Amino acid sequence: MSMFEEVLGQAVAAVPDCLAAGYIDMESGMLLGVQTVDSHPEEVLNLLAAATTDLFQGPTVVNIEQIFKRLRGLPDDDFHYFREIMVNSENLIHVFLRARGNHSHVACFVCRLSANLGMILTKARGQLPLLEAGF
Repeated sequence: MSMFEEVLGQAVAAVPDCLAAGYIDMESGMLLGVQTVDSHPEEVLNLLAAATTDLFQGPTVVNIEQIFKRLRGLPDDDFHYFREIMVNSENLIHVFLRARGNHSHVACFVCRLSANLGMILTKARGQLPLLEAGF
């Protein structure tokens, strides 16, 4: 097990009712690492990076960001407004956090729906710098 896989495993243990954690590079479209407490279909893991990129940097999202930049008189640069996205599915909470140091990296945490959303978000935010440093 690599050092980064160990850091991901520690992140899974630190976030309440966390079933999986992944680290994604949106620029390359790669899932850089994943740790799960259960098995997940390979085809879902293969699509995670693409789906994350769509959430944060899909064409419509980029258009919205460009409009706000233009209206606020800001330069049309690589700055992105969307920092965190939470998705509640039928049985799970998915939390996506854009890295602070490398804006193309995103940490993803998948937790049981019964978990406290505030605690998930607080603990996931606390793990993000550790994941960034571990990568």
